[in-house]
Amino acid sequence: MTESLCGSLMLDVQGTWLGAEDRQILRQPEVAGLIIFARNIEHPRQVRELSESIRAIRPDLLLAVDQEGGRVQRLRQGFVRLPAMRSLAEHPDAQQLAEHCGWLLATEVLAVGLDISFAPVLDLDHQRSAVVGTRAFESDPQRAAVLAGAFIKGLNAAGMAATGKHFPGHGWAEADSHVAIPTDERSLAQIRASDLLPFVSLIPQLAGVMPAHVIYPQVDSQPAGFSRRWLQDILRGELGYRGVIFSDDLSMAGAHVAGDAAERIEAALRAGCDMGLVCNDRAAAELALGRLQQLKVAPPQGLQAMRRRAFPGCEYRQQPRWQAALGALRRAGLVE
Repeated sequence: MTESLCGSLMLDVQGTWLGAEDRQILRQPEVAGLIIFARNIEHPRQVRELSESIRAIRPDLLLAVDQEGGRVQRLRQGFVRLPAMRSLAEHPDAQQLAEHCGWLLATEVLAVGLDISFAPVLDLDHQRSAVVGTRAFESDPQRAAVLAGAFIKGLNAAGMAATGKHFPGHGWAEADSHVAIPTDERSLAQIRASDLLPFVSLIPQLAGVMPAHVIYPQVDSQPAGFSRRWLQDILRGELGYRGVIFSDDLSMAGAHVAGDAAERIEAALRAGCDMGLVCNDRAAAELALGRLQQLKVAPPQGLQAMRRRAFPGCEYRQQPRWQAALGALRRAGLVE
């Protein structure tokens, strides 16, 4: 008897408004999320209108963006240019600044009609991975957990759930999983003693987790996002995580070890992911969707916890908390 499978697809759209093809694919029940990129964004009002047009078709869709601060900041024109998280650690009031960053980020993302940013980055800055680098809060795992925890406190206060990435840590692997298949040769004991610690500390605060497209050969031959050992045995079993597991983008080179897009999304869901992301490749997204329809997947549990819990009005910049948070970041020299 074939094992029943739960899961869903998150995809993207091409432009700043929905075309007929976009509308058709968004109506498919196996599609449960949409992520926007820089090409979908002009200014806050346009993003709000795009969000409204999506929700008019599928009010239940989870709408996401990658908005971390620093170089990973899709929402730019008309939004606060937040600093890279690594820059916070240099300040004596780093914890408070991290909370301000989380609150400001979440408020702006929620105000344009989106649900989540895939943040925070819980990887450690071992000064080995250029793709992680200043996206990490710290090199020290305990300090990284404290600062990321403060950032999550800010997200939650604004009404946004947190997604920790890239489990169990991408900071040691030197290759960029966007264009290569990185490996981390360390033992499980070494990973437990360092990179895994922020995830362990923050599990109760994470509604979402995104695994890395990294192979840890001393633990499993598959990248973490395709590994039952990492996702089922360690994340779910040992750490007791009960939230949503999002794959990283299955179009990235680090995911190609699992085959074509149909094979990749099936492998990710069978390993334990609840939602597979297939981005920047509509043909691949359609192939993945076809596989989910063929498999007759059941909807995943827990997505409701990822949805926005607040919707700030357009006048949010007049709020006292906004003024206080932005003022603190300006005095620290972190924003203009």
